[in-house]
Amino acid sequence: MAQNDQVYIRLQKHLDRQPVGFPATRSGVEIKILKHIFTPEEAEIVSFLNYKPEPLKTIFRKVRHLVESPDKLDDIIDLIQKKGGIESTIKNGSKHYCCAPLVVGMYELQLDRLTPEFIKDFNEYTSDIKFGIEFLSTELPQMRTIPVSRSIHPQHNVSTFDEVTTLLQQAEDPFVIIECICRKKKSMEGKSCEVTDRKETCLAIGGIARTVLQSGTGREITRDEALTIIEQNQKQGLVLQPSNTEKAEFICSCCGCCCGMLAVHKIIPKPLDFWASNFQAEVDRATCVGCGSCEEWCQVGAVSVSESSQKAAVDLNRCIGCGVCVSNCPTESISLLKKPTEVRPPQTREDLYEIIMAKKKGRFGKLKLTGKMLIDAVRTGQTNLLRS
Repeated sequence: MAQNDQVYIRLQKHLDRQPVGFPATRSGVEIKILKHIFTPEEAEIVSFLNYKPEPLKTIFRKVRHLVESPDKLDDIIDLIQKKGGIESTIKNGSKHYCCAPLVVGMYELQLDRLTPEFIKDFNEYTSDIKFGIEFLSTELPQMRTIPVSRSIHPQHNVSTFDEVTTLLQQAEDPFVIIECICRKKKSMEGKSCEVTDRKETCLAIGGIARTVLQSGTGREITRDEALTIIEQNQKQGLVLQPSNTEKAEFICSCCGCCCGMLAVHKIIPKPLDFWASNFQAEVDRATCVGCGSCEEWCQVGAVSVSESSQKAAVDLNRCIGCGVCVSNCPTESISLLKKPTEVRPPQTREDLYEIIMAKKKGRFGKLKLTGKMLIDAVRTGQTNLLRS
Protein backbone atom coordinates (compact mmCIF):
# COMPACT_ATOMS: atom_id res chain seq x y z
CA MET A 1 0.00 0.00 0.00
CA ALA A 2 1.33 3.42 -0.95
CA GLN A 3 1.92 5.82 1.93
CA ASN A 4 -0.69 8.32 0.78
CA ASP A 5 -3.32 5.58 0.40
CA GLN A 6 -4.20 6.18 4.06
CA VAL A 7 -5.63 9.58 3.05
CA TYR A 8 -7.87 7.93 0.48
CA ILE A 9 -8.93 5.20 2.90
CA ARG A 10 -10.01 7.89 5.36
CA LEU A 11 -11.98 9.61 2.61
CA GLN A 12 -13.58 6.29 1.58
CA LYS A 13 -14.71 5.66 5.15
CA HIS A 14 -16.01 9.22 5.42
CA LEU A 15 -17.99 8.94 2.17
CA ASP A 16 -19.36 5.58 3.32
CA ARG A 17 -20.92 7.35 6.32
CA GLN A 18 -22.87 9.71 4.05
CA PRO A 19 -26.50 8.98 3.03
CA VAL A 20 -25.52 7.02 -0.09
CA GLY A 21 -22.45 5.13 1.07
CA PHE A 22 -19.17 4.28 -0.62
CA PRO A 23 -18.26 0.82 0.75
CA ALA A 24 -14.82 -0.73 0.67
CA THR A 25 -14.27 -3.85 -1.44
CA ARG A 26 -11.77 -6.67 -1.22
CA SER A 27 -9.99 -5.47 -4.34
CA GLY A 28 -9.64 -1.88 -3.11
CA VAL A 29 -10.68 -0.57 -6.52
CA GLU A 30 -12.63 2.23 -4.82
CA ILE A 31 -9.27 3.81 -3.89
CA LYS A 32 -8.34 3.96 -7.58
CA ILE A 33 -11.61 5.79 -8.27
CA LEU A 34 -10.84 8.36 -5.57
CA LYS A 35 -7.31 8.83 -6.92
CA HIS A 36 -8.77 9.58 -10.34
CA ILE A 37 -10.71 12.52 -8.87
CA PHE A 38 -8.72 13.81 -5.86
CA THR A 39 -5.11 14.62 -5.04
CA PRO A 40 -4.06 13.56 -1.52
CA GLU A 41 -4.47 17.16 -0.28
CA GLU A 42 -7.93 17.41 -1.83
CA ALA A 43 -8.96 14.04 -0.41
CA GLU A 44 -8.02 15.16 3.08
CA ILE A 45 -10.03 18.37 2.77
CA VAL A 46 -13.13 16.65 1.36
CA SER A 47 -13.12 14.28 4.32
CA PHE A 48 -14.23 17.30 6.40
CA LEU A 49 -17.29 18.02 4.20
CA ASN A 50 -20.59 16.19 4.46
CA TYR A 51 -23.88 15.89 2.60
CA LYS A 52 -25.26 19.08 4.15
CA PRO A 53 -24.06 22.12 2.17
CA GLU A 54 -21.86 24.49 4.16
CA PRO A 55 -20.32 27.90 3.36
CA LEU A 56 -16.60 28.29 2.80
CA LYS A 57 -16.03 29.99 6.16
CA THR A 58 -17.50 27.00 8.01
CA ILE A 59 -15.36 24.58 6.05
CA PHE A 60 -12.26 26.69 6.70
CA ARG A 61 -12.79 26.46 10.45
CA LYS A 62 -12.62 22.66 10.08
CA VAL A 63 -9.53 22.55 7.83
CA ARG A 64 -7.49 25.55 8.98
CA HIS A 65 -4.79 23.12 10.15
CA LEU A 66 -4.49 21.99 6.51
CA VAL A 67 -4.88 25.27 4.57
CA GLU A 68 -3.24 28.60 5.41
CA SER A 69 -6.06 30.93 4.34
CA PRO A 70 -9.69 31.09 3.18
CA ASP A 71 -8.48 32.30 -0.23
CA LYS A 72 -6.26 29.25 -0.63
CA LEU A 73 -9.15 27.00 0.41
CA ASP A 74 -11.40 28.74 -2.11
CA ASP A 75 -8.90 27.90 -4.88
CA ILE A 76 -8.68 24.25 -3.79
CA ILE A 77 -12.46 23.85 -3.45
CA ASP A 78 -12.93 25.45 -6.86
CA LEU A 79 -10.55 22.94 -8.47
CA ILE A 80 -12.20 19.97 -6.73
CA GLN A 81 -15.58 21.10 -8.02
CA LYS A 82 -14.25 21.49 -11.54
CA LYS A 83 -13.11 17.86 -11.35
CA GLY A 84 -16.55 16.76 -10.19
CA GLY A 85 -15.51 15.78 -6.67
CA ILE A 86 -18.05 17.88 -4.79
CA GLU A 87 -21.27 19.77 -5.45
CA SER A 88 -22.35 23.29 -4.60
CA THR A 89 -25.58 25.17 -4.17
CA ILE A 90 -26.59 28.76 -3.48
CA LYS A 91 -28.08 29.38 -0.02
CA ASN A 92 -28.81 32.81 1.41
CA GLY A 93 -26.99 34.36 -1.54
CA SER A 94 -23.69 32.54 -1.02
CA LYS A 95 -22.11 29.32 -2.27
CA HIS A 96 -22.34 26.26 -0.05
CA TYR A 97 -20.40 23.05 -0.71
CA CYS A 98 -21.07 19.41 0.08
CA CYS A 99 -19.90 15.88 -0.62
CA ALA A 100 -21.40 14.05 -3.58
CA PRO A 101 -22.19 10.34 -3.76
CA LEU A 102 -20.46 8.36 -6.48
CA VAL A 103 -23.82 7.78 -8.21
CA VAL A 104 -25.74 10.04 -8.76
CA GLY A 105 -22.94 12.60 -8.40
CA MET A 106 -19.19 12.26 -8.89
CA TYR A 107 -19.44 9.72 -11.70
CA GLU A 108 -21.77 11.85 -13.83
CA LEU A 109 -19.45 14.83 -13.35
CA GLN A 110 -16.55 12.89 -14.90
CA LEU A 111 -18.05 13.37 -18.35
CA ASP A 112 -15.00 15.20 -19.76
CA ARG A 113 -12.53 13.17 -17.67
CA LEU A 114 -13.52 9.64 -18.70
CA THR A 115 -10.59 7.37 -19.50
CA PRO A 116 -10.50 3.65 -20.31
CA GLU A 117 -8.75 3.07 -16.98
CA PHE A 118 -11.43 4.92 -15.01
CA ILE A 119 -14.20 3.07 -16.85
CA LYS A 120 -12.55 -0.26 -16.03
CA ASP A 121 -12.28 0.67 -12.35
CA PHE A 122 -15.84 2.04 -12.26
CA ASN A 123 -17.25 -1.11 -13.85
CA GLU A 124 -15.37 -3.30 -11.39
CA TYR A 125 -16.55 -1.29 -8.41
CA THR A 126 -20.20 -0.95 -9.40
CA SER A 127 -20.46 -4.67 -10.22
CA ASP A 128 -19.29 -5.58 -6.72
CA ILE A 129 -22.08 -6.89 -4.48
CA LYS A 130 -21.12 -4.46 -1.67
CA PHE A 131 -21.72 -1.46 -3.88
CA GLY A 132 -24.95 -2.96 -5.23
CA ILE A 133 -26.42 -3.59 -1.78
CA GLU A 134 -25.40 -0.12 -0.57
CA PHE A 135 -26.93 1.51 -3.65
CA LEU A 136 -30.21 -0.40 -3.30
CA SER A 137 -30.51 -0.09 0.47
CA THR A 138 -31.46 3.58 0.61
CA GLU A 139 -34.89 4.32 2.12
CA LEU A 140 -35.82 6.20 -1.07
CA PRO A 141 -34.24 5.90 -4.53
CA GLN A 142 -32.33 8.90 -5.85
CA MET A 143 -34.25 8.89 -9.12
CA ARG A 144 -37.83 8.17 -10.17
CA THR A 145 -39.68 7.52 -13.39
CA ILE A 146 -42.36 9.84 -14.78
CA PRO A 147 -44.57 9.15 -17.82
CA VAL A 148 -43.89 10.55 -21.26
CA SER A 149 -46.47 13.22 -22.05
CA ARG A 150 -48.24 11.33 -24.83
CA SER A 151 -49.14 8.48 -22.47
CA ILE A 152 -51.11 10.51 -19.95
CA HIS A 153 -54.59 12.05 -20.11
CA PRO A 154 -56.63 14.41 -17.92
CA GLN A 155 -58.40 11.49 -16.22
CA HIS A 156 -55.08 10.39 -14.76
CA ASN A 157 -55.10 13.42 -12.43
CA VAL A 158 -51.34 13.65 -12.80
CA SER A 159 -49.62 15.58 -10.03
CA THR A 160 -47.30 18.41 -11.06
CA PHE A 161 -44.22 16.46 -9.93
CA ASP A 162 -45.11 13.63 -12.36
CA GLU A 163 -45.70 15.84 -15.41
CA VAL A 164 -42.54 16.80 -17.24
CA THR A 165 -43.73 20.03 -18.87
CA THR A 166 -44.97 21.40 -15.55
CA LEU A 167 -41.77 20.26 -13.83
CA LEU A 168 -39.71 22.30 -16.28
CA GLN A 169 -42.00 25.31 -16.23
CA GLN A 170 -41.78 25.48 -12.45
CA ALA A 171 -38.07 24.64 -12.21
CA GLU A 172 -35.39 27.00 -11.01
CA ASP A 173 -32.91 28.16 -13.65
CA PRO A 174 -30.28 27.78 -15.01
CA PHE A 175 -30.87 24.89 -17.39
CA VAL A 176 -27.83 23.02 -18.67
CA ILE A 177 -27.82 20.34 -21.36
CA ILE A 178 -25.14 17.69 -21.07
CA GLU A 179 -24.03 14.69 -23.03
CA CYS A 180 -25.37 11.44 -21.58
CA ILE A 181 -22.43 9.92 -19.73
CA CYS A 182 -23.90 6.42 -20.03
CA ARG A 183 -23.93 6.63 -23.84
CA LYS A 184 -20.46 8.18 -23.89
CA LYS A 185 -19.16 5.37 -21.69
CA LYS A 186 -20.76 2.74 -23.94
CA SER A 187 -19.29 4.43 -26.99
CA MET A 188 -15.83 4.34 -25.44
CA GLU A 189 -16.39 0.63 -24.81
CA GLY A 190 -17.08 0.14 -28.53
CA LYS A 191 -20.88 -0.03 -28.37
CA SER A 192 -23.45 2.35 -29.80
CA CYS A 193 -26.87 3.28 -28.48
CA GLU A 194 -29.75 1.39 -30.10
CA VAL A 195 -32.34 4.09 -29.40
CA THR A 196 -30.77 7.42 -30.37
CA ASP A 197 -27.63 8.81 -31.98
CA ARG A 198 -28.12 12.14 -30.22
CA LYS A 199 -25.60 12.85 -27.48
CA GLU A 200 -27.00 15.84 -25.59
CA THR A 201 -30.11 14.45 -23.93
CA CYS A 202 -29.74 14.96 -20.17
CA LEU A 203 -30.70 18.10 -18.26
CA ALA A 204 -29.21 19.60 -15.13
CA ILE A 205 -31.34 22.22 -13.39
CA GLY A 206 -30.82 24.83 -10.69
CA GLY A 207 -28.05 24.03 -8.19
CA ILE A 208 -26.84 20.95 -10.03
CA ALA A 209 -26.76 22.96 -13.25
CA ARG A 210 -24.44 25.45 -11.56
CA THR A 211 -22.19 22.59 -10.44
CA VAL A 212 -22.11 21.24 -13.99
CA LEU A 213 -21.25 24.66 -15.40
CA GLN A 214 -18.46 24.97 -12.84
CA SER A 215 -17.02 21.64 -14.00
CA GLY A 216 -17.26 22.74 -17.64
CA THR A 217 -19.17 19.67 -18.79
CA GLY A 218 -22.36 21.24 -20.13
CA ARG A 219 -23.78 24.28 -21.86
CA GLU A 220 -26.49 26.59 -20.64
CA ILE A 221 -29.77 26.66 -22.58
CA THR A 222 -33.11 28.41 -22.19
CA ARG A 223 -36.19 26.90 -20.59
CA ASP A 224 -37.85 26.68 -24.04
CA GLU A 225 -34.83 24.84 -25.44
CA ALA A 226 -35.02 22.43 -22.52
CA LEU A 227 -38.68 21.73 -23.28
CA THR A 228 -37.87 21.13 -26.95
CA ILE A 229 -35.06 18.69 -26.14
CA ILE A 230 -37.25 16.74 -23.70
CA GLU A 231 -39.96 16.51 -26.36
CA GLN A 232 -37.43 15.08 -28.84
CA ASN A 233 -36.29 12.57 -26.22
CA GLN A 234 -39.86 11.40 -25.68
CA LYS A 235 -40.48 10.95 -29.40
CA GLN A 236 -37.44 8.71 -29.65
CA GLY A 237 -38.68 6.47 -26.84
CA LEU A 238 -36.32 7.53 -24.06
CA VAL A 239 -37.42 7.03 -20.45
CA LEU A 240 -37.75 10.18 -18.32
CA GLN A 241 -35.96 9.87 -14.98
CA PRO A 242 -35.76 13.05 -12.89
CA SER A 243 -34.36 13.45 -9.41
CA ASN A 244 -36.67 11.91 -6.81
CA THR A 245 -37.78 15.36 -5.68
CA GLU A 246 -40.70 17.68 -6.29
CA LYS A 247 -38.27 20.39 -7.31
CA ALA A 248 -36.59 19.04 -10.43
CA GLU A 249 -32.79 19.13 -10.13
CA PHE A 250 -32.01 16.97 -13.15
CA ILE A 251 -33.90 15.00 -15.77
CA CYS A 252 -32.16 12.07 -17.40
CA SER A 253 -33.56 10.57 -20.60
CA CYS A 254 -32.58 6.94 -20.55
CA CYS A 255 -32.34 3.90 -22.79
CA GLY A 256 -32.22 0.26 -21.78
CA CYS A 257 -29.03 -0.45 -23.73
CA CYS A 258 -26.79 2.19 -22.11
CA CYS A 259 -28.30 3.53 -18.88
CA GLY A 260 -26.60 2.24 -15.75
CA MET A 261 -29.78 2.72 -13.69
CA LEU A 262 -31.90 0.68 -16.10
CA ALA A 263 -29.14 -1.93 -16.26
CA VAL A 264 -29.48 -2.41 -12.50
CA HIS A 265 -33.25 -2.68 -12.97
CA LYS A 266 -32.84 -5.49 -15.48
CA ILE A 267 -30.54 -7.70 -13.36
CA ILE A 268 -32.44 -7.73 -10.05
CA PRO A 269 -35.42 -10.04 -9.60
CA LYS A 270 -38.05 -7.58 -8.30
CA PRO A 271 -36.83 -4.11 -9.28
CA LEU A 272 -40.08 -2.33 -8.40
CA ASP A 273 -39.17 -2.90 -4.75
CA PHE A 274 -36.44 -0.30 -5.31
CA TRP A 275 -38.12 2.01 -7.80
CA ALA A 276 -40.21 5.17 -7.51
CA SER A 277 -43.09 5.43 -9.98
CA ASN A 278 -46.77 6.28 -9.63
CA PHE A 279 -47.95 4.50 -12.78
CA GLN A 280 -48.02 1.08 -14.43
CA ALA A 281 -49.07 -0.17 -17.85
CA GLU A 282 -52.11 -2.31 -18.59
CA VAL A 283 -53.02 -4.21 -21.77
CA ASP A 284 -56.53 -4.35 -23.25
CA ARG A 285 -56.49 -7.96 -24.46
CA ALA A 286 -59.69 -7.42 -26.47
CA THR A 287 -57.97 -5.01 -28.87
CA CYS A 288 -54.33 -6.22 -28.64
CA VAL A 289 -53.21 -7.85 -31.91
CA GLY A 290 -49.86 -9.12 -30.63
CA CYS A 291 -47.82 -6.98 -33.03
CA GLY A 292 -44.89 -6.78 -30.60
CA SER A 293 -44.46 -3.01 -30.82
CA CYS A 294 -44.69 -2.68 -27.02
CA GLU A 295 -42.09 -5.39 -26.51
CA GLU A 296 -39.75 -3.65 -28.95
CA TRP A 297 -40.15 -0.21 -27.38
CA CYS A 298 -39.97 -1.23 -23.71
CA GLN A 299 -36.57 -0.28 -22.30
CA VAL A 300 -36.73 -2.58 -19.26
CA GLY A 301 -38.11 -5.85 -20.63
CA ALA A 302 -41.42 -5.47 -18.78
CA VAL A 303 -43.71 -6.22 -21.74
CA SER A 304 -43.76 -9.40 -23.83
CA VAL A 305 -46.05 -11.07 -26.33
CA SER A 306 -47.15 -14.59 -25.41
CA GLU A 307 -46.48 -17.18 -28.14
CA SER A 308 -49.62 -19.11 -27.17
CA SER A 309 -52.15 -16.27 -26.88
CA GLN A 310 -50.46 -13.78 -29.20
CA LYS A 311 -51.34 -11.07 -26.71
CA ALA A 312 -49.08 -8.68 -24.86
CA ALA A 313 -48.64 -8.98 -21.11
CA VAL A 314 -47.05 -6.62 -18.57
CA ASP A 315 -44.80 -7.86 -15.77
CA LEU A 316 -45.80 -5.59 -12.89
CA ASN A 317 -42.63 -6.49 -11.01
CA ARG A 318 -40.74 -4.72 -13.80
CA CYS A 319 -43.01 -2.06 -15.30
CA ILE A 320 -41.76 1.40 -14.29
CA GLY A 321 -44.74 3.27 -15.72
CA CYS A 322 -42.74 5.30 -18.22
CA GLY A 323 -45.51 5.20 -20.85
CA VAL A 324 -43.17 4.59 -23.80
CA CYS A 325 -45.13 1.47 -24.82
CA VAL A 326 -48.41 3.39 -24.51
CA SER A 327 -47.41 6.17 -26.85
CA ASN A 328 -46.12 3.70 -29.46
CA CYS A 329 -48.95 1.12 -29.53
CA PRO A 330 -50.53 1.24 -33.03
CA THR A 331 -53.89 -0.11 -31.77
CA GLU A 332 -53.96 1.93 -28.56
CA SER A 333 -54.27 -1.31 -26.61
CA ILE A 334 -51.98 -0.27 -23.75
CA SER A 335 -52.76 2.43 -21.25
CA LEU A 336 -51.26 3.72 -18.04
CA LEU A 337 -52.98 3.20 -14.72
CA LYS A 338 -52.24 5.34 -11.72
CA LYS A 339 -51.26 3.19 -8.75
CA PRO A 340 -53.77 3.16 -5.86
CA THR A 341 -51.42 5.01 -3.52
CA GLU A 342 -49.57 8.01 -4.90
CA VAL A 343 -46.05 8.47 -3.54
CA ARG A 344 -45.08 12.12 -3.15
CA PRO A 345 -41.33 12.76 -3.42
CA PRO A 346 -39.39 15.02 -1.02
CA GLN A 347 -39.16 18.68 -1.97
CA THR A 348 -35.39 18.88 -2.62
CA ARG A 349 -32.35 16.62 -2.78
CA GLU A 350 -31.26 17.91 0.60
CA ASP A 351 -34.60 16.70 1.99
CA LEU A 352 -34.14 13.40 0.16
CA TYR A 353 -30.70 12.87 1.70
CA GLU A 354 -32.04 13.73 5.16
CA ILE A 355 -34.61 10.93 4.83
CA ILE A 356 -32.03 8.47 3.51
CA MET A 357 -29.58 9.37 6.28
CA ALA A 358 -32.20 9.07 9.02
CA LYS A 359 -33.03 5.53 7.90
CA LYS A 360 -29.61 4.40 6.71
CA LYS A 361 -29.31 0.62 7.00
CA GLY A 362 -26.63 -0.94 9.13
CA ARG A 363 -24.93 -4.28 8.65
CA PHE A 364 -27.97 -6.30 9.77
CA GLY A 365 -30.32 -4.37 7.49
CA LYS A 366 -28.04 -4.95 4.51
CA LEU A 367 -27.79 -8.66 5.31
CA LYS A 368 -31.59 -8.86 5.36
CA LEU A 369 -31.74 -7.10 2.01
CA THR A 370 -29.16 -9.49 0.54
CA GLY A 371 -31.16 -12.46 1.77
CA LYS A 372 -34.40 -11.06 0.35
CA MET A 373 -32.84 -10.54 -3.07
CA LEU A 374 -31.42 -14.06 -3.14
CA ILE A 375 -34.81 -15.53 -2.18
CA ASP A 376 -36.52 -13.39 -4.84
CA ALA A 377 -33.97 -14.59 -7.42
CA VAL A 378 -34.83 -18.23 -6.69
CA ARG A 379 -38.58 -17.63 -6.60
CA THR A 380 -38.58 -15.75 -9.90
CA GLY A 381 -36.13 -18.11 -11.59
CA GLN A 382 -33.56 -15.33 -12.05
CA THR A 383 -30.68 -17.17 -10.47
CA ASN A 384 -28.15 -15.12 -12.44
CA LEU A 385 -28.14 -12.91 -9.33
CA LEU A 386 -26.66 -15.81 -7.35
CA ARG A 387 -23.58 -15.72 -9.58
CA SER A 388 -22.88 -12.02 -8.94
